[in-house]
Amino acid sequence: MPRITPTLWFDTNGKDAADFYVSVFPNSGIKSVLHYGEAAPLPAGTVLTVEFSLDGQDYLALNGGPQFTFDEAISLTIDCADQEEVDYYWARLSEGGEEGPCGWLKDKYGLSWQVVPAEMKALLADPDPGRARRAMQAMMGMKKIDVAEVRAAADAAG
Repeated sequence: MPRITPTLWFDTNGKDAADFYVSVFPNSGIKSVLHYGEAAPLPAGTVLTVEFSLDGQDYLALNGGPQFTFDEAISLTIDCADQEEVDYYWARLSEGGEEGPCGWLKDKYGLSWQVVPAEMKALLADPDPGRARRAMQAMMGMKKIDVAEVRAAADAAG
């Protein structure tokens, strides 16, 4: 099967973004950097693309100019093992960015992320509809997800 690599369009700061992302995620690194040549839409020598890997997943940062920007129509989801991971990724990625509802945030480059504790899936899909509803209501009132608070809400008498 062919490899699928998400490409992230930046104005001119794709290298900065890739450097930041590889500093946040373990087992990550820059694989290659390609620069614009002569007769290109940006000045020769400007970074064109950055191939990088975040814990085994390949990405391509493209410096294509200001024509396109990120929005919430696409986000990257981090399935966190526990609250400690949620806290770590939330703090690192939201710094200089913008916190959103229900575990969503935009980083300082405008890319949307969902920082989700693994337990959320089980809480939201609980076979008891009352527990699932209370978990959903609790999550909807949060920015960064606090799984202990969601669990407590789910367990509250309905």
